[in-house]
Amino acid sequence: MISDDRLFLVTGATGKTGSSTIHLLLQRGHRVRAMVHREDERSRSLAEAGAEVVVSDFHDLDGVTAALQGVAGAYLCYPISPGLIEATTYFAQAATEAGVRSVVDMSQISARREAGSNAARQHWLCERLLDRTGMLTAHLRPTFFAEWLKLWWELRDGEGHLRLPFGEGRHAPIASVDQAHVIAALLIDPEPHDRAVYTLHGPVELNHHDIARAMAGTLGIPVHYEPIGVEEFASAMAERGMPAHRIQHLSNVAVDYQNGVFAGTNDNIEKIGHRTPLSVEQFVNENKPDFDTSGPYFVPAP
Repeated sequence: MISDDRLFLVTGATGKTGSSTIHLLLQRGHRVRAMVHREDERSRSLAEAGAEVVVSDFHDLDGVTAALQGVAGAYLCYPISPGLIEATTYFAQAATEAGVRSVVDMSQISARREAGSNAARQHWLCERLLDRTGMLTAHLRPTFFAEWLKLWWELRDGEGHLRLPFGEGRHAPIASVDQAHVIAALLIDPEPHDRAVYTLHGPVELNHHDIARAMAGTLGIPVHYEPIGVEEFASAMAERGMPAHRIQHLSNVAVDYQNGVFAGTNDNIEKIGHRTPLSVEQFVNENKPDFDTSGPYFVPAP
C-alpha cells in the first residue's frame, strides 16, 4: 500500500499545466516538488502555496537526479525547444536510478513517426523511450490549448482578429486547468493507465469561424477569423524573433490541423479528471482581462 504522503515531482512547474497541477495536488494533501529553471515571482508563489521548489535544468543530469530523489511519480513537461530527446533520456535514467514508480508525459496530438514537425516526431520517439522503462507510463496528447487564443489574439480598433493558418480545420479547444485535473489523477492513481495514450479535447469541436463567434458573444465586440497561408504565418513569427525550431513545428502542425489531426472530442477530462471541461465561452469569460490587449504573437494585417 502506497502511503498518502507520497512526493510528486512536477516539471515545467511555472507553466500553465504544471502550476495548476501543483495546486490541485497540494489541495488534496500531497507533497509536491516543483522543478523550475530559475527563482522568480512564479516560483516563489509556488513555494508560498506549499510546494518544495528546486532549481534545475532538464539538461543537467545531476540536477534532474537530485530533483527525483524520493519521488513516487513525476509529471514530465518539456517546452517546444530543441533538446527534447536528450532531456527525456536524462529524465528516464535519473528516474530509474531513483526508483520513481510512475510518470505522466505531456506529448502532442501530432506526435507520430511520420510527423512533419521535428518536435512532434521527437515526442513520439520519447513516448517509446519512456515505454521501455520500468515506470508506469501515461502519455497525454492534447489538441490546441484554449490559452493559444490569447497568444494569437489581436485587438484592433475595438474589434478582435484571429489571423491564423488553420483553414477550415476544426478542434475542441482544451484549457490547461482541465488538463491539470487529468495529470493529477494519473499521478495519484497510475496503475489503470500504464502505457495509455490519451488525447485531450474540450467539450465542443469548432472551426475558427465558430471560435470567433463564441468569443464575440462573450466579449461583446466583433471578432473575425481570417485564414492566412502557412508562409505568411511563418514569416510573421520569424519577424517576432521566434526560434526556428518552434516556427518549423508550428508551420507543420498548421498543416496537420488543416488535415484533421487536431479534430475530435472525447470524455477523457470527465472520465479521468472528473471535471467538465471549459467551453470557449467559459474560458474567455474567465480570462476577459487578457483580451483587453493584443497577444504577443498576433499576425498583423499587411
